[in-house]
Amino acid sequence: MADCCSGGCSASKPPVDPRYRRILWIALWVNALMFGVELVAGWAAGSVALLADAVDFLGDAANYGISLFVLGLAPIWRSRTALVKGATMGGYGVFVLGTAIWHLRLGTVPKAETMGAVGCLALIANCSVGVLLWAYRHGDANMRSVWLCTRNDAISNLAVMLAALGVFGLGSGLPDLLVASIMGLLGLSAAYSVITHARREMREDAAAAPQTAAVELKRR
Repeated sequence: MADCCSGGCSASKPPVDPRYRRILWIALWVNALMFGVELVAGWAAGSVALLADAVDFLGDAANYGISLFVLGLAPIWRSRTALVKGATMGGYGVFVLGTAIWHLRLGTVPKAETMGAVGCLALIANCSVGVLLWAYRHGDANMRSVWLCTRNDAISNLAVMLAALGVFGLGSGLPDLLVASIMGLLGLSAAYSVITHARREMREDAAAAPQTAAVELKRR
């Protein structure tokens, strides 16, 4: 990574870590499965937080799939992909906040028991993936976006479980809406981090391109 930042490998394809590729496949299937589980549970329970988490799982499954696709491509393409993923994460945050406001007007009270059980299952799934991704949390913008998605999901799962306790104790849907709003803000925060990282990598790559071209000409 240090050589790439100094311009030594900006135009070359990075070596593909077979272990990282396997982890991404595992993460993709886990997230796709949990999307189905939370989507059904969210509608059944009337929980905005669970529905928001379900959409997040779907987005993360797509995130892992895209990461697998660009894994062996040149760094500039990986940075551009991270930029698109960051924008998608920001869109998710806006969607969740809008949905929370809509349900606030409806006055929906979700089923706390379903929220708690599914939130616990989702936490176990995300923590398992997070343990596998821990070693890659300081990689390039693409790897960082993958790690941030998993980290934010685990935080969201804990928040859903706390919201379930709040709904159960208060008999109100406000804790559910509060957690959904926090999840939306986390999405916006992660989007800012990923987009900033990706843009910095793209600037570094653009600055290093003339040097790389000059080296290639000398070799010829």
